[in-house]
Amino acid sequence: MRTLVISDIHANLNALEAVLAHAGTVNQVWFLGDVAGYGPDLNECVELLQTLPGLRALMGNHDAALMDYIPIDRFNREAAEAINVQAGLASQESRDFLELLQLKLEIGEITLAHGSPRNPIWEYILGASLARVNFEHFEGIGCLVGHSHVPLIFIQKKNGSIETLLPRHGDRWKVNGRFILNPGSVGQPRDFDQRASYVIWDDEEQTWGFYRVEYEIASVQDRIMALGIPPRQATRLWTGS
Repeated sequence: MRTLVISDIHANLNALEAVLAHAGTVNQVWFLGDVAGYGPDLNECVELLQTLPGLRALMGNHDAALMDYIPIDRFNREAAEAINVQAGLASQESRDFLELLQLKLEIGEITLAHGSPRNPIWEYILGASLARVNFEHFEGIGCLVGHSHVPLIFIQKKNGSIETLLPRHGDRWKVNGRFILNPGSVGQPRDFDQRASYVIWDDEEQTWGFYRVEYEIASVQDRIMALGIPPRQATRLWTGS
């Protein structure tokens, strides 16, 4: 079975479509949260997500803010402005979808959380010290997280130490210990690589494959600017930062 693992679409339809085309046929999709925020295509991305096979989906912090579940003043000014724009454009169908998103999921031996298993909405796992603490907050072999927009794998060694991997396009990793894995961001990468990022879990080969795909950025930027979303959210798509 091939499982597509994606996170942090951030209303970027061009990037999402490119990922789906590049990934090819999959049996199920695990979405780790944040379809909202930053980009211009919230309703279109929600509509497309709902057509994907075996979709299991989480709520991210931007999704929660758009739904008024968390205070928007916890975001920086530019991120808050983007959410406010999207809130004014969100269809009832999009709101219905966002309302039903879960904060955390357990699928067999795998836990899914947007930020971290300890704090699914807000916590970023970017280093070994925070990863070490979070291994105590899930019971299975692995946890999939998003939120940081950076592809990462943290592996818990038998002696308690944490190994950190920075996977690149085409890398395929086989499980060799308990792990926390981040597939990177579809719609707004922040590892200085502008290409959309995703992972394929092949349970027959027992591999997690990391992939990057180029997409047409200029028209996304044009739509961001036309909506009055802060220009920073357009320019950063070129730099992947």
